[in-house]
Amino acid sequence: MGQGRVPARRGLGCCILVLLLLLGGSGSPGTTPPPRGPWAEEQGPVPERGPWGRARYEAVKKHLGAVGALSRQYWQYLACKVWQNGCEEEEKEEEERGSSPIPSWGFPLVGQDYLEILSAWYCSFGKCCETGDCRIINNITGLEADLNGQLHGQHLAKEVVVRAVQGFLQSPRPRKALVLSFHGWSGTGKNFVARMVASHLYRDGLKSECVWVFVSLLHFPHHNYVDSYKAQLQRQVRETLQRCRQALFIFDEAEKLHSSLLDAIKPFMAHHNKGQADHQRSIFLFLSNLGGNTINEVALDFWRAGRAREEISMELLEQRLRLELQEAAENSYAHSHLLRENLIDFVVPFLPLEYHHVKLCARDAFLARGLPYTEATLDEVAQMMVFVPKEEKLFSAQGCKSVSQRINYFL
Repeated sequence: MGQGRVPARRGLGCCILVLLLLLGGSGSPGTTPPPRGPWAEEQGPVPERGPWGRARYEAVKKHLGAVGALSRQYWQYLACKVWQNGCEEEEKEEEERGSSPIPSWGFPLVGQDYLEILSAWYCSFGKCCETGDCRIINNITGLEADLNGQLHGQHLAKEVVVRAVQGFLQSPRPRKALVLSFHGWSGTGKNFVARMVASHLYRDGLKSECVWVFVSLLHFPHHNYVDSYKAQLQRQVRETLQRCRQALFIFDEAEKLHSSLLDAIKPFMAHHNKGQADHQRSIFLFLSNLGGNTINEVALDFWRAGRAREEISMELLEQRLRLELQEAAENSYAHSHLLRENLIDFVVPFLPLEYHHVKLCARDAFLARGLPYTEATLDEVAQMMVFVPKEEKLFSAQGCKSVSQRINYFL
């Protein structure tokens, strides 16, 4: 659609929104209608000054003033919720009123429903938020807080992911897409972090139309249909980038992706040409078990040396990890253009989880379901897991992957 038709749509959207909101409530929201109308207190004969009288005139004036004030409140609330305009004024007025006798007001339930539906409908036509897209929230503070509170044993992943995403989003004109490659054993938190990124960057999380999740063996199971997969993948990525000013693509089991599929999405991750802006706000996350053994060996060496795992540096692990990936000749992902042409911005290592990390995962699982627990119960859950190596029994072989299912045993 041409830009010339957008104002007409906005005008129509505004009219429909205001009309439905005003019809949604019966009278002034938050108040009970008086039993006998606006002039109920008028008794006795009409004053001599005209058929309406001075008192009735003042009553009409007062009533119209109340209607006007209510309409302004509706409009201010609407502007704040849909266009993010006037929110400061609304908050300031609420602070100034404080405990004043002016009755509080709010939309009736049906009006709230109309607001949610119609604001989403309106946003589909163009800008309605400060970000330019109501689907995008980019809550980096929340992302950092939740990773600190819910991601256990991954000091490197927490730091790298937050720093990389925040820096990318704050850059006014990034020269390429942000590409992160997560590596580590199963159950160490790779999928958890990917979901967390989606839920803090987009209002609807993984359900957002700006987020796509591809699982290699689920979406691209047959090598005989690679050409068809390639065309479909390119079309989905291209259409998403055209529809969303900021898009997120997650590829799980990346080590099992056919090399042709990786080559197909390479142009969307490469450095932009001058004036090219189609892909400037896209994020690609690749999740892989590759490199898990190297990461575990480093963690085990630190433990045997009596050093804390928090002393493991990103420089040490990333260097070891990249070397292993480049030497894995049989793997298409490791030898793809992503590594050879330095399209991956950060290789993010996920360390193996120890006994006390599994207990924390069990605690989170109990809390998420609102169930009581004791330290003894958490120990029982952790003891159900398999720990390796055989001698030290230090790392959980499944990470925290099956913890939430195992607590069913205690219900």
